[in-house]
Amino acid sequence: MVAVKRVNCFHRSGFSTTGCNSSGSTYMVLFGLMQLLLSQLPSLHNIAWLSVVAVATSFGYSFISLGLCAAKWASHGDVRGTLAGASVDAPRDKAFNVLLALGNIAFSYTFADVLIEIQDTLKSPPAENKTMKRASLYGLSMTTVFYLLLGCTGYAAFGNDAPGNILTGLAFYEPYWLVDVANVCVIVHLAGAYQVFAQPIFARLESYVACRWPDAKIINATYYVRVPGRPSSSVPVAPLKLVLRTVIIMFTTLVAMLLPFFNAVLGLIGALGFWPLSVYFPVSMHIARLKIRRGEGRWYWLQAMSFVCLLISLAASIGSVQDIVHNLKTATPF
Repeated sequence: MVAVKRVNCFHRSGFSTTGCNSSGSTYMVLFGLMQLLLSQLPSLHNIAWLSVVAVATSFGYSFISLGLCAAKWASHGDVRGTLAGASVDAPRDKAFNVLLALGNIAFSYTFADVLIEIQDTLKSPPAENKTMKRASLYGLSMTTVFYLLLGCTGYAAFGNDAPGNILTGLAFYEPYWLVDVANVCVIVHLAGAYQVFAQPIFARLESYVACRWPDAKIINATYYVRVPGRPSSSVPVAPLKLVLRTVIIMFTTLVAMLLPFFNAVLGLIGALGFWPLSVYFPVSMHIARLKIRRGEGRWYWLQAMSFVCLLISLAASIGSVQDIVHNLKTATPF
């Protein structure tokens, strides 16, 4: 929303106008309030419509970004940038930037934590695992091709001046209406993506708390509140779900306001979740399912791959933390 407001300001007053920058704290609070409402839906089954809308909008802003980058590239005709990437004052900064980029790439593939939840919503026949395997193959292939296409086109268009975020990094501000549409698509997509990732976490925490205190009535109780004007209708209200989900969303909103660094935070989340969720857990399940014995050739190859991915996650975490620390030196909370 800050990007939409800023682009419209530039369109009205000119790109050189001062005073178009504004704080995003208010919009973060509004986004958190929206997530509070959506989080009270019971499970992924109840937000299937939101997931569909999120996917549609993700295609929308992705293709708009690709089109804008291609148009920018065509406008000057030459390939900007170098094979060595952006120049920096110190080799250490270059290394940290590479590690941060690895974290952002890792974030693009941290879907394993919701894969099982999504598979649980599928109907059979055909078997859920076969459907999910095919969907994962198509999804990963399309994601990889599109990310490479957008990344290469964006770098060819802007070179070393390419911003971390094409839409919000002032890479484009005309045509303003198209940039606005893309940014609104981002908002809708993030609203859906937040719930898709958060709902499994909510379910696990609520299950743990309910099992930890099985006799606590306030934790396991569900109350029904009548809807005004409709005596025959009622809304279920579970105190545990209401309190726990509210606390989690308030915490994440506060963190977002304190650390408004898109690339760095994204890289850190991707680095922390990539190895345990996308590599170690699936590899361990694969070994157990196929009964691959310790010492076999396949076992060594799988463990070697897991170890390499662990090193990548650790390195990306270091780069992301360094970037957050660097940004904190000049950032003003709220």
